[in-house]
Amino acid sequence: MAESRNFGKGSIMSFILFFAAFLASGGSTAQVPLLMWSTKSLPSLTSPPAGHITSMEELAAYLTPVFGSGSNTVLLFLQDKLSKDDFTLFGGVFGNKQESVFRNLEAALQSSSSSVSFPALEWTGESSIPTLLQQKLGAAPLLVDPDTLSHLSLNTSINNLLIINLPYSCNSLKSCKEVLSNNDEIIGKVLSSLKAKDVSYTAVYTGLQPSQNLFISPPGSSGFIDLAKENASLSGSMCNSTNSELVLTYVNYTLSFTMSQRFYPVSARNWFTLDSVQVRSSGQNASFVGSHGIYAPAEYSFHCQYVSSFRDILLVPANQDSTQWKLNFVEFQIQGFGLSNGTNFSYASDCAGFFTAGIWMGLISSLLMLLIFVYGLHMIMQLNTMDRFDDPKGPSISVPQSD
Repeated sequence: MAESRNFGKGSIMSFILFFAAFLASGGSTAQVPLLMWSTKSLPSLTSPPAGHITSMEELAAYLTPVFGSGSNTVLLFLQDKLSKDDFTLFGGVFGNKQESVFRNLEAALQSSSSSVSFPALEWTGESSIPTLLQQKLGAAPLLVDPDTLSHLSLNTSINNLLIINLPYSCNSLKSCKEVLSNNDEIIGKVLSSLKAKDVSYTAVYTGLQPSQNLFISPPGSSGFIDLAKENASLSGSMCNSTNSELVLTYVNYTLSFTMSQRFYPVSARNWFTLDSVQVRSSGQNASFVGSHGIYAPAEYSFHCQYVSSFRDILLVPANQDSTQWKLNFVEFQIQGFGLSNGTNFSYASDCAGFFTAGIWMGLISSLLMLLIFVYGLHMIMQLNTMDRFDDPKGPSISVPQSD
């Protein structure tokens, strides 16, 4: 009989982590993106290798020459939450720029003298970026209201650190887009005010913490509750060699993630699946099946930007009563087996396959056009020229005709 054991907080974090929980587990590194642009010239930045996470020490070393001489006015657009996936989802990166919610931000980057970006900056706490800028500038931060910035008198002969807080509170993909669009309007308004004052500046756009959400909507509710904001008890979680269960107990809700692994001869390896997700609250129960879309090799973890029970469904309601519930997990990553490295996730098998529908359509269309081209080229190569022609100096060619 396989041995079963309970998990403490450190190990259970390896089951399911959102970006904000990485730091709490003590193993993985949470990340936030950081964009910087300026009306002055910024030092060039060597392109980091793929997957590189910029440390706070590396950022501090880069900022030293930026603010090393002269006076500087720094705008820190500090959004409550931000991740690089926000740019992927809402930045019109697939060519449809009309759908981008970052129009003012993109315009500022394009019109600036220079700009740099740190796609993955190590997140060490909510105050890390403001504290670092305060140290580099030697100036006390000033919290600015965008509506009153035009009336603010700035002494440009000294260093100034202006902080503009941007909200990020959403309960669905649509409202997230609206929030980011409103924040982009604030960025445009602030930059327009400084332009009217003819003030040179350096702007920084980053997040107070990484984006992470655990949304749940019970029956009869018109909105979502973000359980990621609450502390959860891990009591009751367990695992053995074939089964594991993560139990997250909140004040009013209990979520249970049940996983199992088995050997598949076709692939000659063990795979684990998220068999079910159960929600319990005040006598109400709901169950969702996840094994159809949430699976990975047993030694890997599973990652998906959105795991939902109502949109691009990966959590399928197990019965009619469960359809009244809505679950939406943002930046979902889970691993129930093969935790040989303690609290760190193993290599992640992502839910987004490489060959998407758009890629398949492009490949098939290209292949069809290639076949047409090859067929036409083949037909042209089969054409034969005449091997006999009239000689103007000799007798004409006569073709016998008979009735």
